[in-house]
Amino acid sequence: MKRIALFPGSFDPFTNGHYDVVLRGAKLFDEVIVAIGNNSSKQRYIPVEKMVEVMTRLFADQHNIKVDTFKGLTAEYAREKGAQFLLRGLRNTTDFEYENTIAQANKHVNHDLESVFLITSPQLAAISSSIIREIHRFGGNVDEFIPFRFSEIADSVLR
Repeated sequence: MKRIALFPGSFDPFTNGHYDVVLRGAKLFDEVIVAIGNNSSKQRYIPVEKMVEVMTRLFADQHNIKVDTFKGLTAEYAREKGAQFLLRGLRNTTDFEYENTIAQANKHVNHDLESVFLITSPQLAAISSSIIREIHRFGGNVDEFIPFRFSEIADSVLR
């Protein structure tokens, strides 16, 4: 059976930490679906359509990495896609506490879904999407924190 992992998130924006987890996950699973979810409690900084476009180009040469979007429960979307695993990155113990709670809820909804956690590479652990947004919002250069030039998306949609 094909081992499919779902890597869900808002990816607003997609960081080098996210990129690292996806590439490492692609070595462990037959397929990784990077799934941009619609989080009703968050207002996006970058439109989903633009992130899909940039991320699809980013992974164009990776045959086992797909980019998709979804609405609703992550565990239900995983079932719909045939994913048996949820791939998640952990930067610190705060992330673990949050992710553990989510993993338990996902397991309740989809008993066949296993959460797999990868520890963030040390050099990438200090950055988050919210920090990147804040730096950019106040005019800072964030290109070193993301796997593409931020101006690819920022200039066309944020100004």
